[in-house]
Amino acid sequence: MPALTEWRVPPANQPRASDYGFDLDRALASVVGLHAIVPPDAFSAETLGTERAGNGVVIDDGLVLTIGYLITEAESVWLHLADGRVVEGHALGFDSVTGFGLVQALGELDVEPLPLGNSADTRIGDRVVVGGAGGRTRSVASQIVAKQEFAGYWEYLLDEAVFTYPAHPNWGGTGLLNEHGELIGIGSLQLERERDGKAEHVNMIVPIDLLKPILDDLRKFGRVNKPSRPWLGLYSTEIDNRVVVIGISANGPAERAELKTGDVILAVDGEKITSQTAFYRKMWALGAAGVDVPLTVHHEGVTFDVTVTSTDRFKLLKAPKLH
Repeated sequence: MPALTEWRVPPANQPRASDYGFDLDRALASVVGLHAIVPPDAFSAETLGTERAGNGVVIDDGLVLTIGYLITEAESVWLHLADGRVVEGHALGFDSVTGFGLVQALGELDVEPLPLGNSADTRIGDRVVVGGAGGRTRSVASQIVAKQEFAGYWEYLLDEAVFTYPAHPNWGGTGLLNEHGELIGIGSLQLERERDGKAEHVNMIVPIDLLKPILDDLRKFGRVNKPSRPWLGLYSTEIDNRVVVIGISANGPAERAELKTGDVILAVDGEKITSQTAFYRKMWALGAAGVDVPLTVHHEGVTFDVTVTSTDRFKLLKAPKLH
């Protein structure tokens, strides 16, 4: 089993125990390393790779919360503990709407779970810790710099994501801790923003409040127990108030409908759209996965209508092996 890469956060960005009113080292001991192996023929292997590494947070006895892309279709998961032990895990559940993933440890972790806080109570300017596996030297003393809507190119939308600065360099599955030592989010991405004419990196964090209504379903069923959103299998971006297709998922509905990179999506079901968020919301409002999604598309001077029959993206994923 390869060890996770040795690295350290620069000392100036590491959190100091004396700056917090909780036991920082004890709280960070709840963050574990995570290493997943995904079969080469998995649907997500081409975009996310077959070997994925990051972090996870123990939130209950043997239950580890992480970011879902680390464990989607994983056939084996390994949890790396602070004392050097490695415990096998099972990819228990994944939610494509929030992005959360759950791992069940298959051995004794002997790690105290981190209590869940309320991400809605956080404010811009709050001091936080972005905790990585390995304690203070792998964690970042940070602050909340924004709470705003986030649209991802892979048909993903959060009404209010949390953004922190300075950014954690190994952000996937990190734990966002508030000033009480509670878990208020899970690290998902690193993004660049411009401030005072300079580019700086921030982390996008999925707020923990989104987990609370779905946690029982993820534990019982491996997914949220309600009809899935329609999924088209296209990657898009917003350029000058236009939604432009920048990629097509192999074997997805958009590919079957012969949509192409460079297509501009002008309308959904006859309603004009000028943003990714409007595109997603109008598409999802049409019904559950399987619904027909009528699009008006512009490509190289030609505007045309096409109907894409959506699907449930879960149907394309390999089910995790039960141990």
